[in-house]
Amino acid sequence: MASLPDPGEFVGRGRCQHGTLRAEGEMDLTYDLAPPKAVGMVASLSSLGYSLPDAVADLVDNSVSAEATTIDVEFTWKGPDSWVAIVDDGLGMSEDSLVTAMTVAARWSATDRTRTDLGRYGVGLKSASFSQCRLLTVCTAQGDGRWVTRTWDLDIVEETGEWRLLRQPPADADTILDTLTHGRSRGTIVLWQRLRGYQRTSVSDTKTQQGFYEEIPKVSLHLGLVFARFVAGTSALALRVAGNAVQPWDPFLSLHASMRRLPEERLPLDGHLVRVKPYVLPGLQRLTAAEADEAGGPKGWLRQQGFYVYRRDRLILSGSWLALRGLRREEKYNLARIAIDIPAETDAEWQVDVRKATVVPPVPLRSHLTRIAKSARMEAAKTVRHRGRLSARQHSGDLQFAWKVDRPAGTVRCRINREHPLVQAVLQEGAAEPARVRALLRLLEETVPVSALRVIHEPDTADDPEPFGGPGKASKEATEVAQQTLDMLVAQGRSRTQALKVIRSMPPFDQLEGFWIN
Repeated sequence: MASLPDPGEFVGRGRCQHGTLRAEGEMDLTYDLAPPKAVGMVASLSSLGYSLPDAVADLVDNSVSAEATTIDVEFTWKGPDSWVAIVDDGLGMSEDSLVTAMTVAARWSATDRTRTDLGRYGVGLKSASFSQCRLLTVCTAQGDGRWVTRTWDLDIVEETGEWRLLRQPPADADTILDTLTHGRSRGTIVLWQRLRGYQRTSVSDTKTQQGFYEEIPKVSLHLGLVFARFVAGTSALALRVAGNAVQPWDPFLSLHASMRRLPEERLPLDGHLVRVKPYVLPGLQRLTAAEADEAGGPKGWLRQQGFYVYRRDRLILSGSWLALRGLRREEKYNLARIAIDIPAETDAEWQVDVRKATVVPPVPLRSHLTRIAKSARMEAAKTVRHRGRLSARQHSGDLQFAWKVDRPAGTVRCRINREHPLVQAVLQEGAAEPARVRALLRLLEETVPVSALRVIHEPDTADDPEPFGGPGKASKEATEVAQQTLDMLVAQGRSRTQALKVIRSMPPFDQLEGFWIN
């Protein structure tokens, strides 16, 4: 192979090679242009892990940024022609702005944004939409009733290998847009067609149709969590899904008389202040059944404890201890919830991801957040222990605990509750060999590994063991135990209705759901 010439030979000769200077007007050969291939970029943007509720939330961000006062999320089932649309009455866009909005990463995180802008990377509209559909149409007007439209048809992008942004939507999209724009003079409509997962179905496929409409409450619940401050706040945002108003979910029970606010702190970060507000929710004895169910939230009490991170009032992350050292989910901390408001200018320090769904606490704040969390967790644990003692006294007639715990002389003693219906049944069935049954119960009592559990004396140990896997959907094993308990209660003279009421208030079944007992 011939050796390369000295780059210096070509300086001033009208050529440029291997990093040398070039004459005016000549091509610079010090680099290669390597734009991403359209097909590969589409595949990447479509695979960022959006769920349908996450994707819709990303588009609602844009509507909020456009100062919309009404946002509608529409679902229409038509088999392979089914569609979803997000319709707002915001400021709308000019034609040039629409093209920019439809261009991948036309704006990046450092680009100047308005105070109300909830975006970050300039890919949300495209990545969220491509994750759910293969035909994306955006139609917008600024108040004069002149609607302009652009469409991404991923079939065309993949066939041509080019980013061909269509100026005219397909005929079926045009028909839908005519209906959605009727009577409107401004706003923006984002229309999803050729929905992923529905292209090989038919209009008469009732099972798939049911699955399609089952997404509606999931989307509504998610939007009520993410945009609660907008829906319930002074902005009075009207947010609807399939015609029904989205209900805001307040994770902190802010209006409840028994909710406790711990001291707020403002932590400096890169010239800005991060606001941290810890809350301890009321104990369950101070909540009605409906309030307790509502406060449990979409993920259940155990998974809703922890930090709630907001950015410009939009919820980014809910129910997480942010992987901070020594902080794990435990049932005794269910009442601890902490709001963090991060300035949008510190996105990079918090490593806010493209989907605005995860954050990583900055190193300078981790020790402070851990300290605040431990304080809130300790206060929550005190409330839970107090609530447990009250429950044992107030519900001794119906609420039967499997264990009785005493603390004589500073020690801990656990005894099996022989009044529990299942224990009574075992004792009765073992009447032929009562000594053996009593010996087994005594053995279990004397070998409880209290010292290993270390629950009472150390508030920040590893996770407490969760009966039947913890709160949430009941397992097969939990259902079997519940069925046996129900049978024993009925055999002891209670009506089925009374027995079911006892089971639904009996630990651990009071934290489980989805029982199918006969």
